[in-house]
Amino acid sequence: WLYKSPLGRALSDTIARSPISQIYGDMQSSSYSKKKIKPFIKKFNIRMEDFVPGKGNSIDDPYNSFNDFFIREFKDGARTFTQEKTIMPAFCEARYMGVARTQDSETFPVKGNYLRAKDLVANEKWHSTFKNGPLMIARLCPVDYHRFHFPDDGKILDAYPVPGRLHSVNPIALKEKEDIFITNERFVTILDTENFGKLAYIEVGATCVGKIVQSRPMHGSFKRGEEKGYFLFGGSTVVVVGEAGKWAPDDIVLEKTKKHQEVYQHLGTSLAHKI
Repeated sequence: WLYKSPLGRALSDTIARSPISQIYGDMQSSSYSKKKIKPFIKKFNIRMEDFVPGKGNSIDDPYNSFNDFFIREFKDGARTFTQEKTIMPAFCEARYMGVARTQDSETFPVKGNYLRAKDLVANEKWHSTFKNGPLMIARLCPVDYHRFHFPDDGKILDAYPVPGRLHSVNPIALKEKEDIFITNERFVTILDTENFGKLAYIEVGATCVGKIVQSRPMHGSFKRGEEKGYFLFGGSTVVVVGEAGKWAPDDIVLEKTKKHQEVYQHLGTSLAHKI
């Protein structure tokens, strides 16, 4: 309705303004929101045996608010990161699309000129580094695990926020409003990785996302599989852009992307490979 009807389109930009989404997101941290947890788990058949209770909570009463449930953590061993150095593991538990080379002729999943690295990174210092490189989009739905992780060992070279709107990132919105990835609020981290060269790791805000939280200082070294951060309430997106010729998405991702389909990947499983 927001992106296809005349009235919805007229209201969508107002709804996408940051304060509205942040206020709604903050409401999910109230004790009142706790009552939504059990119906949500039942409706979407979420495997709660994979997750630990919130800090200070018991198995019988695991979360104090919907946001506490939303940013739930996996139990040790519930997910493992492949340690094969030539394989890039999935950095989110999400729905993926990807291309081996970004170029203006691409139509994935919107017009290609909106997927140029320079527009996503929004920093002239890094424009040439990621020109025509591979790109992965990880789309998180509200039912998903909402923490995101580093895909390899390495160090942080740069980190900065990019202000913007908070439009929806679902496929309908992306089709109807082609510039969402470059006009939405986002946080960009430039990583220098051991096996895949430099990566632009970009968290993209979305409608009703209360906040993008970085779990650690955005400087220094990191390890493969280490938690980088999480999204408070709302589905959202992580985009990773690489240097040309360093790596490519796995064949299943490339094949599905050509058909405008997503591939659901568990955290830590094979996603891309070194060239």
